[in-house]
Amino acid sequence: MQTASFTGFIKTLFYFVAFYYIFKFVAKLLLPLLVKKVVKKAGENFQQQQRSQDTSWQKAQSNDEIIIDTSNSKKPRESKKVGDYVDYEEID
Repeated sequence: MQTASFTGFIKTLFYFVAFYYIFKFVAKLLLPLLVKKVVKKAGENFQQQQRSQDTSWQKAQSNDEIIIDTSNSKKPRESKKVGDYVDYEEID
């Protein structure tokens, strides 16, 4: 069985701290590039969806047929009465 030494602990602690600062430095360099790429890709997807919606809207406008559903317009909507309205005055 091996026992832990103070120098081994300091060496391990140094590696953790060095890894943390190296990761932090690399993240500062690479994250802005990654975010730009993601935002650009999202913008392209949005523009592609807009183009597909515009073409479907133009196809819908070119169709001259208009359909109006009048089955519900003959029946007036019924409002449910849930209770009576009670007017009150505040007493001082």
